[in-house]
Amino acid sequence: MAETESESIKILGISGSPRKMATDYVVQEALRIAREKYNAETDYFSAKGKKLNFCIHCDFCVRKREGCVHKDDISAELYEKMMWADAWIIGTPVYQGTISAQTKTIMDRVRAVVAKDPKAFLNKVGMGIADGGDRIGGQEPALQTIHNFYIINEMIPVGGGSFGANLGATFWSQDKGPEGVSEDSEGMRSLRKTMKKFIQTAQLVKKAGPSEKPKQPEKEGK
Repeated sequence: MAETESESIKILGISGSPRKMATDYVVQEALRIAREKYNAETDYFSAKGKKLNFCIHCDFCVRKREGCVHKDDISAELYEKMMWADAWIIGTPVYQGTISAQTKTIMDRVRAVVAKDPKAFLNKVGMGIADGGDRIGGQEPALQTIHNFYIINEMIPVGGGSFGANLGATFWSQDKGPEGVSEDSEGMRSLRKTMKKFIQTAQLVKKAGPSEKPKQPEKEGK
């Protein structure tokens, strides 16, 4: 039986890894917890095997307000999932002490959605998961980057709280993929703590009702 009733919470999990390894495993585990423990509805997007074009700052999205100039898997699949969800889980492997290139590309390309509607993601809740081959190899800087992204897009970033999950879920894979992260008991504890806070926050936001978007000021002379 679910610990908390949350049938109306819709959660999107995003793996920003080019492989189906540790990051894929921990994001899928987070979604499993969301479904089985909290009765959430879930969806998933993996960067593995996907066509993800870099933002080229062409300003097509700003000028046209019709989405992105690139017609790839982000445009065709991910944008719709992002709009559907009440809350997001972004997972990234640690590359050079921060997020992966795939995760950064996904973040950059969100500009096309916000250019069309600046309040598109207002008050959606977000959490982060970072895994690395070293126990301390950049997981927290990666999570800070994910939180910065949420804040910039007017979302609500959530960590797991003091004593083990300050900024979110962090894992040590020991470069052993799913086996490594599944054996990381501290990582799993940080995931459970963060998920609890994440779900509670999403429920509170949902209960409060939709935020009213500010009206655009009328142009002079009208």
